[in-house]
Amino acid sequence: MSTDAPAAAHPAGSAVHPLPDLSADVTGTVPDPRTAPPIRWGILGAGGIASSFAEAVRVHTQGRVASVGSRDRVRAERFATAHGVPTTHHGYDELVEDPHVDVVYVATPHSHHREHALLAIAAGKHVLVEKAFTRNEAEAVEVLDAAREAGVFVMEAMWTRFLPHVAALRGVIARGEIGDVVNLSADHGQWFAFDPAHRLYAPELAGGALLDLGVYPVSFAHDLLGAPASVTAVGSLTETGVDGQVSVVLGYGDAQATLSTTLWSRTATTAVVSGTAGRIEVEGAFYAPTSFRVVRHDGSSWYYDGFSGEGKQYQAAEVARRVAAGETQSPRMSWDSTLEVMRTLDEVRRQVGVVYPGE
Repeated sequence: MSTDAPAAAHPAGSAVHPLPDLSADVTGTVPDPRTAPPIRWGILGAGGIASSFAEAVRVHTQGRVASVGSRDRVRAERFATAHGVPTTHHGYDELVEDPHVDVVYVATPHSHHREHALLAIAAGKHVLVEKAFTRNEAEAVEVLDAAREAGVFVMEAMWTRFLPHVAALRGVIARGEIGDVVNLSADHGQWFAFDPAHRLYAPELAGGALLDLGVYPVSFAHDLLGAPASVTAVGSLTETGVDGQVSVVLGYGDAQATLSTTLWSRTATTAVVSGTAGRIEVEGAFYAPTSFRVVRHDGSSWYYDGFSGEGKQYQAAEVARRVAAGETQSPRMSWDSTLEVMRTLDEVRRQVGVVYPGE
């Protein structure tokens, strides 16, 4: 295993970085996904995350999955049978041209997000693109420029931003219950046996811990603290040249975010948001439906009892609402937000030393 651990901070703004205004989230609530308008989904890619998304749409929304497309015909047919999808397509061209599809959900590896999103946009379809949105910021700009030209809705599928517990903890911060935020910590690690052919170890598929797992803590920090003024990263590479483990510090003037991700261990996947008057302790997995505890410096505390289980219906409902309203982006996961996250991920990869083929 080779390693590369540069640690130079990357200035991206002034020394004092204003944190985002969360005052609009003071109520800390989200709409019921079942109240969103019905919408017809086309699933591009028939892997595990596509399966969980299709089930969330079927069980928890008024929408339906109208078709699925895969380059493997048998895989598409098995997916359709498992989720009650009426139409299968061999390949992606037929899927994006399907007149019974309103929105295409791109669930292929990061390496192909740009290509497949552009394919759907060219067909006039709205698009939900799995995270990380693309391999890099330049590809993200290309996709969003195409969406702007076509006048279609596009959103990164960072489902965490739409979950009830995230709305609730944003409400805690907005109400000033923990004072001014000064630190955020979050980790996401999973264990994967080394296999050069596995997508997470394959450079040609934009593998590595950061884009698949680390995007969650990075996006979480961006959601609560905004784009950082500085980025400092250290990491270790796998034998295939992708990142196996990365630790990141994001600087925001008086606030900091300390984040970590790894392919080599199942970590606690928890998060803590600390302020001048208390802290929020988010149970694992912080990026999925969960609970948290608020602990104040005055000794008081209270518990937000969330739920466990599937949560992708909340992002599906957000897409349905925005499309029905004729909007092209979501304020909770705006195009600017996606570009800011991609910019941070690019800088982390630069410092750690990960370059994908063709970049």
